[in-house]
Amino acid sequence: MAGKLTDLAIRKAQPRDKKYKLSGGHGLTLIVMPDGAKYWRLRYSWVGKEKELSLGRPYPELTLKDAEAEVMRLRQLIASGVDPAEQRFQAKLESKQKAAQVFAEAAEAWFEFRSRAWATRTSEQVREYLDKDLLPTLGQRALSAVTTRELATLSRSIEERGAPDVAKKARQWLASIFSYARANGWTSGDPTRDLRAVVLPSTGAKNYPHLTADELPEFLRKLDTFDASTLVKGAAMLALWTANRPGVTRTLRWAELDLDDALWIIERGRDDMKRGYSHLTPLPRQAVDMLREIHKLTGTFEYVFIGRNDPRKPLSDGAVNALLKRLGYRGRQTTHGFRHLISTALNEQGYESDWVERQLAHGDPDKIRGTYNKAVYLEPRRKMMQDWADYLDKLRKDGKVTSLDKRAA
Repeated sequence: MAGKLTDLAIRKAQPRDKKYKLSGGHGLTLIVMPDGAKYWRLRYSWVGKEKELSLGRPYPELTLKDAEAEVMRLRQLIASGVDPAEQRFQAKLESKQKAAQVFAEAAEAWFEFRSRAWATRTSEQVREYLDKDLLPTLGQRALSAVTTRELATLSRSIEERGAPDVAKKARQWLASIFSYARANGWTSGDPTRDLRAVVLPSTGAKNYPHLTADELPEFLRKLDTFDASTLVKGAAMLALWTANRPGVTRTLRWAELDLDDALWIIERGRDDMKRGYSHLTPLPRQAVDMLREIHKLTGTFEYVFIGRNDPRKPLSDGAVNALLKRLGYRGRQTTHGFRHLISTALNEQGYESDWVERQLAHGDPDKIRGTYNKAVYLEPRRKMMQDWADYLDKLRKDGKVTSLDKRAA
């Protein structure tokens, strides 16, 4: 159908098995699709090459009259030496560049780029903290407007909820995001450059407060009776029974457990394990009993302590610390502080310091005293941690602080 198009001809154009075109003069073309949709195109020649450009909206959203007017505008551009397709491409590129100058867009571009080389767990972890900590606060901020003081305040807010390791990683991610943004020309500043100097005084051992032995009976009773998630309370108790790091405890996988042998087996290179050391954790009877009960709830999932909103993910890093705060122990006890509490108690009760250090996963087990036995001090540690769990039960029941009952091996 040649010549000038009419609205009547367009309305009468019915779909066929294959798409076909209706020409309307000056390169205006209407493409009729098999599903009945009708799209406008401009056909034109540029530097001896035939090209085609979409007019954007389909018919009848873009009427025939408006399509003809748009074609005349584009023809004028071509006559003036401007390729409308290239102009549109540059406009989109500029729009994308401007959008990337907002922190959220830069962070998403950075995440998409970097996550290609990350392990799945690392990618999930970074995604979690982007969504939880960085984007809600910084998302709509222009990159050039973000200040060092602003980032320091954000970092401290993460530390204050009892997650200093997350705060440290967040600072590293922020530095990487701004580096990526500068490399792409989205900003020239670097508010992360002096961030370490500003936040360093708030890091260190004081971020891991812990209770004294005299305060344990009341704490245990409060924890027992407090109305909270079984999984969060379970993660808190497992940390108190084993002295493992908070990140390792909350990401415990069922595949790591041998409950028949009362053993938690952490392979070398495991995420959240400091320096990726392997580690064998003996489980006291109380921990095994609790884990068997939790298996009824989460045994079909990968993680023992599953996330509240997504069971495919582990418990969030702040869940146990939030529970401790609700119990009234803000600034007095953190999940990481359990390690200090246990270390202090076991050393004061005269257990071998090497056993305690191995229980805390300090040092590479493959290199300790030249041995190749990864089960370093496993049996004496079994007894030590069972003594400790029994001691906690006694404190909960009697409310009296006494020496640990060092039962015969």
